[in-house]
Amino acid sequence: MKRTTLSLLAAVTALAAVTGIAAITAPDTDDVPTQAKAPARLPVERVHLLCPAPGGTEAAETTYTSYTPLGSGSAVKGTAELKRSVAALTDRTAGPKKAPVSRPATEGKPLLALTEPGRPATVRTTAATAPALVGTATGRLAPGWTAQLTTVAKGDGRGLLGVNCSVPSAELFFPGASTAEERQDYVHLTNPDDIPAVVDVELYGKGGLLRTTVTEGIPVPAGSSVPVLLSTLTADVAEDVTVRVATRSGRVGAAVRVAETRPAAGKAGAAVAAEGSDWLNATADPSANAVLPGIPADATSVRLVAFAPGEDDADLKIQLAGPGGKIVPAGAESLHVKSGMTASIELRDVTRGEAGSLVLSPVQRGRATPVVAALRVVRGKGTKQEIAFIPATAPVGARASIADNRAKGTTLSLTAPGAAARVRVTASSGTEGGTPLVQTYEVPAGTTRSFAPPVPAGLKGSYALTVGVESGGPVHASRALALPLGGVAAFTIQTLSDDRGTVAVPRVTDELTVLD
Repeated sequence: MKRTTLSLLAAVTALAAVTGIAAITAPDTDDVPTQAKAPARLPVERVHLLCPAPGGTEAAETTYTSYTPLGSGSAVKGTAELKRSVAALTDRTAGPKKAPVSRPATEGKPLLALTEPGRPATVRTTAATAPALVGTATGRLAPGWTAQLTTVAKGDGRGLLGVNCSVPSAELFFPGASTAEERQDYVHLTNPDDIPAVVDVELYGKGGLLRTTVTEGIPVPAGSSVPVLLSTLTADVAEDVTVRVATRSGRVGAAVRVAETRPAAGKAGAAVAAEGSDWLNATADPSANAVLPGIPADATSVRLVAFAPGEDDADLKIQLAGPGGKIVPAGAESLHVKSGMTASIELRDVTRGEAGSLVLSPVQRGRATPVVAALRVVRGKGTKQEIAFIPATAPVGARASIADNRAKGTTLSLTAPGAAARVRVTASSGTEGGTPLVQTYEVPAGTTRSFAPPVPAGLKGSYALTVGVESGGPVHASRALALPLGGVAAFTIQTLSDDRGTVAVPRVTDELTVLD
């Protein structure tokens, strides 16, 4: 009889996936149960990111920034490359206004390649040549890899637009979109794979599911990006819409690009009174509690949009977590959200000169109904208005990073909705030089701390910020970037969430012996 020993590191993973057992007892041991050990957390070895085509006008410049934080990554050198999507597609629009689509490029040539962790890489291009990107990071560049698009757009749809490149997903929610006449909202669908994907895009207004012109799903060819104008999917006009993106087959990444133009006094053909544009990122997964961090202190209007995707209605308690603790906004104490419907409430100048974050929770503790939510935030008045969006976000967890921060105009917001927390903030070296800097901050329970983050010594170019919780309760975070644009205080806000740079792997506790 021959005894063949197999490596448990290879075998236990397959067995655990089938049986749920993380440790196995060798057959020659006594009949004493072996206590399963907690899975080890090891660095991920491959990450995929999808970046939408910037769109907008010809008078625009887009900056792509890629970054991987220093950490316990793989010994393998690896790569982190963002490449143009391979197909040029016709967008699904009606009328003269059309969003730009991705352009074909030299096969295999990356638009942006990151060479080392701890130092961001960047490249700039014009809107006319700015495509959707598909990216992959491997080896030591994979754990915590992030990428950011920042666009300065002038003319129609002017504004500062920022969006985090996202991972592919089977279901995404975007509360805060619109099919109103003054809005041009495009959902950008990007397929990273070499097989086609079919996607359902559902729109939910205050009365429920809107009638749609597409019943068989939207095809997204392999390696391609498709921009879809929401108002062409339905004849219904709705000011507040929740977009649900779900794949029938394949995988996609998605983001909603918003351009808004409001005529003076609401009269068609009148002079423009307000305009602005930005990206609406997907919210965190549906949850009974939600945190929307980083409302600017000088916000002139804040609108909360929420959606209940389940079978039950939700009654949400609304609180503002400011520098001094939580308060209940006068006249906006709660929001009732019917099942399968979108609800909204105007909070106006809820911050009253102090930056804060919105905290949503069930009115009744025993009635926890999952919801998704986002904020439409306005700064300025009249023709000087600009808009941005803050989706509900998950806690930063062990580590979260955001790229493309500037020496001036960057604000970091940290919110501890429950217990107090101690947070470590690392400023990376710059894209063109600078010395990294680490600082720690205390965030009292129930408060939001907004501040200019640390800047690397001798900074040249832009830099990345990495946030990690050292102790205490969960922390939610966002980064606001503000730049002057023709007399308008243009701004954009991106949330930070756990970068999932590690993955749980069953521990090796013994050898698996097979008799044959």
